[in-house]
Amino acid sequence: MRVSREKAAENRETVINVASRLFREHGFDGIGLKDLMKGAGLTQGAFYKQFASKEDLAVLASRRAFESASHRWSDAIEAHPENPLGAVLAFYLSMDHREEKMEGCPIVGLGSDAARQGSDVKSSFEDGVKTHLEVLGELVGKSGDAEPNSKAMSILSTMIGAQVLARVVNDKKLSSQILHAAAQSVLAQASAGSDEPGSVQ
Repeated sequence: MRVSREKAAENRETVINVASRLFREHGFDGIGLKDLMKGAGLTQGAFYKQFASKEDLAVLASRRAFESASHRWSDAIEAHPENPLGAVLAFYLSMDHREEKMEGCPIVGLGSDAARQGSDVKSSFEDGVKTHLEVLGELVGKSGDAEPNSKAMSILSTMIGAQVLARVVNDKKLSSQILHAAAQSVLAQASAGSDEPGSVQ
């Protein structure tokens, strides 16, 4: 049976959404096209009608994952406008986020994989990193820092590194301590030069 253009477009979006989650859980090379398409409720044969290659899907799925991450940052900021950085830290450096393999930060879930991919996938990650840096730059810039970009880079690196470490150890108490220590370090960096240090919600 022939699929309408509308249905084909809907199927394509479904595959991208599912891939963005499954890639974060399994890695780019940890899941094959058959299982990806099965996760989307479609057959493997339908893949090449929608995408040029698995790398093509990896690029689109990476962009979608960063879109989802950006929405989460925005939601946290909007929910706590009085302390936006604290709000971002509260969800990002949380044990709940540690467990969110399919919905979590794409840099944490796929960063090492992306480093081994082609330039197109890396470009998707570069765009996502720059977006996060822009947001953090705006947040720490409000503290009166003269060089928010440098501080934003340091803060984002701390956040990502802490979440990676928290995920690779079995000891949940240690994971929690790592995340808490990172949050305190970020707040100290953000408040340097400001009379109004923030706090994690």
